Amino acid sequence: MAGFPVHDPLFLAVAAVAVLAIGISKSGFSGGIGVLAVPVMALFVSPLTAAAIMLPILCVMDVLSVWAYRRRWHRRNLLLLLPGACVGLALGALTFRYVDDAVIRLLLGAVTLGFGLQAFAAAGQAGEVRAGKAATGVACGALSGFTSFIAHAGGPPAKFFLLRQHLDKTVFVGTNVVFFFLINQAKILPYAWLGQFSRDNLMTSLLLAPLAPLGIWLGLRLHHRVPQDAFYRVSYLLMILAGVKLLLDGGLDVIFR
Repeated sequence: MAGFPVHDPLFLAVAAVAVLAIGISKSGFSGGIGVLAVPVMALFVSPLTAAAIMLPILCVMDVLSVWAYRRRWHRRNLLLLLPGACVGLALGALTFRYVDDAVIRLLLGAVTLGFGLQAFAAAGQAGEVRAGKAATGVACGALSGFTSFIAHAGGPPAKFFLLRQHLDKTVFVGTNVVFFFLINQAKILPYAWLGQFSRDNLMTSLLLAPLAPLGIWLGLRLHHRVPQDAFYRVSYLLMILAGVKLLLDGGLDVIFR
């Protein structure tokens, strides 16, 4: 246990900043930088270990966020996203040890960056609230469930589906919050089955978990202070940053493997 990064001050400092940033992003802007947590922590531990450390912390954040956004979520969108997500989670559990992370990151990064750039460029245009297509919701749910299981990177596909509907910003975040609360709860048993909850992993999660409420609180404060137009611009910008990060991670993995 002496070599485990829980004893490394630099690892703990970097992980603490990541946890705070994810909490702010999750409760304030419905994620976007959540995909950065596993790659950043993977500088010190394996991606599988980083994902296992983050899951209990994400579950704590989810409970706090669901309470904050209770009754402020879109029922139809959840019903469209969840069936596909169940399929994606099952596929992720079965291929967890064999999937090529680099290819997944490259594909997801390209889609995320493309949509983020297009949406950010058009953010100043007036948009009417419109219902999402059922097929798109199921497909985005499946991709979200799969990438969430592999690397907690399920945010971009869900946002791709929801942002185009121009929902009220609070309903948008609340729908994401409830969706990922259910997703992360569903990941607990498969992660345990795969042996990811070791004593060292859980100890690291326990050390970092107290930062979760602070991040959620800061995110909620920002959410209520940022106007809706600016909120959507920030959300699109976070998608762009997430897409760039995914492309860089995937490209570097391919080059240096």
